[in-house]
Amino acid sequence: MHDLLSLARESGSRFLLFSFTDLFGVQRAKLVPLSAVAAMSEGGAGFAGFAAWLDLSPADGDVMAIPDSASFTPLPWQSDVAWVATELSLNGEPMQQCPRRVLRRQIARAASLGYELRSGVEAEFFLLRSDGEAIADLADGQEKPCYDQLALMRHYPLVSALMDGMEQLGWGPYQADHEDANGQFELNWTYADSLTTADRHAFFKVMVKTLAEREGLRASFMPKPFQQLTGNGCHTHLSLWDQEGRNAFHDPNGEQGLSTVAYHFLAGLLHHAPALACLTNPSVNSYRRLAAPPTTSGSTWSPGGISYTANNRTHMVRIPDDQRLELRLPDGSAHPYLLQAAVLAAGLDGIERQLDPGPRHDNDNYADPLGDIGFGRLPRDLGEALDAFAADQSLRAALGESFCSSYERLRSRQWSSYRTELTSWERQVGLDG
Repeated sequence: MHDLLSLARESGSRFLLFSFTDLFGVQRAKLVPLSAVAAMSEGGAGFAGFAAWLDLSPADGDVMAIPDSASFTPLPWQSDVAWVATELSLNGEPMQQCPRRVLRRQIARAASLGYELRSGVEAEFFLLRSDGEAIADLADGQEKPCYDQLALMRHYPLVSALMDGMEQLGWGPYQADHEDANGQFELNWTYADSLTTADRHAFFKVMVKTLAEREGLRASFMPKPFQQLTGNGCHTHLSLWDQEGRNAFHDPNGEQGLSTVAYHFLAGLLHHAPALACLTNPSVNSYRRLAAPPTTSGSTWSPGGISYTANNRTHMVRIPDDQRLELRLPDGSAHPYLLQAAVLAAGLDGIERQLDPGPRHDNDNYADPLGDIGFGRLPRDLGEALDAFAADQSLRAALGESFCSSYERLRSRQWSSYRTELTSWERQVGLDG
């Protein structure tokens, strides 16, 4: 492990952001001067845990955020500051509900079976006016705006700055495009091991929002900020690699070029999908994206059921080639660390129990939906997702009951808060009824 103080000095950093992502995906940080980095590298930076979404009380002691120097990331837009991911401890013991630690446990579980998950994410986002009420580009009005070159280049200053930043950090960015909704964009970088991808996903959200603010814009990863437009997905690409560095999902003699291991992993995703949605689609707003009516572009690009297919974007899992699976369920509110942990836990359960995904379906699942083919249906709202999560004992056992209970309490409270809200629709329809 590289010495954090040495890394900071070599990069010219005067300050380090000791950062963690709480259970709701909010990034919390303390700005630590170079003079204090050595001491805090050992003992960590202290936080009052109740002040973040960690399922703690004001009576609990300080949460200590211990940095992982492997995640050291200089800010491309602020050369004298660097970011470092941390893991949380309470009373000298590892905090079980720390999201990064939840992922680490699944990584260790995969390693015990001889595998490493390598993954990539497609983190779609909207560029909005600073008040968040509408998209920023008034000229971005095509019915089918996907890949619109003019709309992309009107945001060239921001998009190029993001690409330059990823190049500088060695992420291997390879494309940027205007996505299917007006005002929606996506930037892609090269896949990596799941912990690296999670760290980069967390950092990417901060980078996008920060640089957008500098352009007078507001970037949003909200799943469905506009009813008539395609929502923000976070399609996740997955493959397992063995200890010899070979892709364990690839088999030239297998169906679609995939191995038995890949199909067992796939079956785990399908089997656990209703509960998985509580983590891959964790917000109230998430369920306005799933099984939604067609948007102005003609398609939602989000799954409406639990099924898999070949190179067909209307199902929950797509097999784009003979190297990987694409899970199309997650959305922009997915937690960078819990997303990776959840899909790995579900997939490994499929391998350990040798689950069968059943036959592939190649229908247009928007025009001719399958219905329930043996895996149940996706939740229709966060309440149903929480019920499915509560009932999935094998997934909970894999993720750890301490984490699951904390996460469930906080999300249930959020769902209850939403259900107490009186909406403008109710007043408009019922006031004079």
